[in-house]
Amino acid sequence: MKYTFKGGYHPPDGKRYSEKMLIEKMPSPKIAAIHLHQHIGAPSKAIVNIGDEVKVGQPISEPGGFVSVPVHASISGKVKAIAKITDAAGNKSDAVIIESDGKDELFEGVGQKVDYYCFSADEIKKKIASAGIAGMGGARFPTHVKLSPPAEKKIDYIILNGVECEPYLTADDRLMQESPDTIIEGLKLIMKAVNAPNGMIGIEKNKPDAIRIMKEKTESESNIKVIELEVKYPQGGEKQLIYAALGKEVPSGGLPMDIGVVVSNVGTANAVYEAIALNKPLYERIVSVTGESIMNPKNLLVRIGTPTTELIEYAGGLKEDVYKVVNGGPMMGAAMYALDAPVHKGTSGILCLSRQNAAVCEEHPCISCGKCVTVCPLRLLPTDIQLNIQYKNYEQAEKLGILDCILCGTCAYVCPAKRNLVHYYNVGKAKIAEMKKKK
Repeated sequence: MKYTFKGGYHPPDGKRYSEKMLIEKMPSPKIAAIHLHQHIGAPSKAIVNIGDEVKVGQPISEPGGFVSVPVHASISGKVKAIAKITDAAGNKSDAVIIESDGKDELFEGVGQKVDYYCFSADEIKKKIASAGIAGMGGARFPTHVKLSPPAEKKIDYIILNGVECEPYLTADDRLMQESPDTIIEGLKLIMKAVNAPNGMIGIEKNKPDAIRIMKEKTESESNIKVIELEVKYPQGGEKQLIYAALGKEVPSGGLPMDIGVVVSNVGTANAVYEAIALNKPLYERIVSVTGESIMNPKNLLVRIGTPTTELIEYAGGLKEDVYKVVNGGPMMGAAMYALDAPVHKGTSGILCLSRQNAAVCEEHPCISCGKCVTVCPLRLLPTDIQLNIQYKNYEQAEKLGILDCILCGTCAYVCPAKRNLVHYYNVGKAKIAEMKKKK
């Protein structure tokens, strides 16, 4: 079987900058600004007040609903403020700002080993929820919600996403090489949480060391399989990964659970293990600080709430040719509005690009070449959708499948006219959501 999907493209991957860099634990920040809304769904609600003393791993908010998760203190110290601060995209939202006391003291029970083998499925899900785990591949969907399908939807497969198809990013690759056992244990816990009999770990062929290590570690596991995927973007998309691994298609408007599958990131599996086996909430994550315009590319274990400027300084600072700093990867990430924006649960990379690689191009009229149609992994008609959005025909854009678009940016990447296609799709999705809300 050829493990791939229809469509897609392989842009230069840029992995060489940081793929050999071991994960370094970055020093704790003096000030941590921890946003209350770091996930898809309802924002969490602060449960601390200005002047309160907090410790590492202590809950500082509570969920705002079922599709919501709490956040935890990433440093010990005093709550300095609860205020609206700017995130990487330029949006202002509530955050708890903690000033370090320099002690890095752990909250009671955090980091203590737990005999978790007797935990029930419900107990596993409750622990995942209370640990504040949301998808760490970038989507930030609350993990306990994903692991709570309706009773009639039997889950046959858990697929761990170790693809990391975004160019430049290497955090997941390093994690698989350095912590394979915890990832595998996390996968087993996820399988138990939904009573899934089969586990798979999908890794692109450009990560041979991770493939070798994960295969060695799963040799004795009869129900867990490591699959080597063709190198093609966006292989890490849920629907694309499912098709590549199992040959199954998620129906339009549907979810992976509709065909008996749940997909989770390898970083998420690692966080699940730490939450359940070590009683450790999600207060830190691995971030690739990389690109041609950073002095010393690194993979860093960073506390949530650390200002991005501190990551850049720790990696030697920016080179003179820097043109753009991106939160995430070059395809689906976003140019940073403010470099002092704090790291959040979905920050997989800080990418420092020169003008040559920052896709600074003048937009031209469509030449009807059809390249965007060829590479679209959902087999949509990108130009038709874009034109309907441009002329405000939102209902027609919906009929053409804009809501199925995963905003991977492959169409825009190959477009010789350099059309800002993803911008139009974002506008269209927002307008359609607004129309539905009014109805």
